[in-house]
Amino acid sequence: MKSVITNDLIEKAYTYPQYKELVAGLIEQKKTTGNIQSEKYIAFTKLNSERVKRIEKTTIIEDDVRNIFERVEKELIFLVIAEAWCGDVAQNLPVIDLLTRLNPKIDLRIILRDENDEVMKHFLTNGGKAIPVCLIINKNDLSVVAKWGPRPVPPQTIMREHKNNPVDSYDETGKKIQLWYAQDKGKTLGTELSAMLKSLMLD
Repeated sequence: MKSVITNDLIEKAYTYPQYKELVAGLIEQKKTTGNIQSEKYIAFTKLNSERVKRIEKTTIIEDDVRNIFERVEKELIFLVIAEAWCGDVAQNLPVIDLLTRLNPKIDLRIILRDENDEVMKHFLTNGGKAIPVCLIINKNDLSVVAKWGPRPVPPQTIMREHKNNPVDSYDETGKKIQLWYAQDKGKTLGTELSAMLKSLMLD
């Protein structure tokens, strides 16, 4: 089977500054990324832009996480599948940027889900197109060596429990997850991604 991760895909992918510039421009035009241009999604995009600014300032990178990222010797690409309206993207993408900046051998790239449906279909979560997805890719041969997403384990557990037994509304569940993110300050994501990197370094 031909790989969906190609040099052309990586070259066309956004850097983090390019992605933020794209989102800022769309907000000015009262638009968002993706196929759904609803008032609700446009409002989410504007809210997420403010979230990102806060997260960039409040994220905590633990020393053991920093140490693992700094020790990576393989050239890697962290390819994130995202959309600007998605709250989980807003919570996790700026943390991934801060982590990848710890090592020049790690290159962060971003693609939009709805513009890359063939790629998304290969990296579903329980059959759904949940985002963000972060693919850790070997830069030399573009092989996908690990996949993370769409949330750290604790908020993903909250969402899974809601789907299995919806005691609270979807909106209430979303508020619980956003509160978890605010309290965690990126620490769990750093731990999960550094554990993946550590296992790759031991291979």
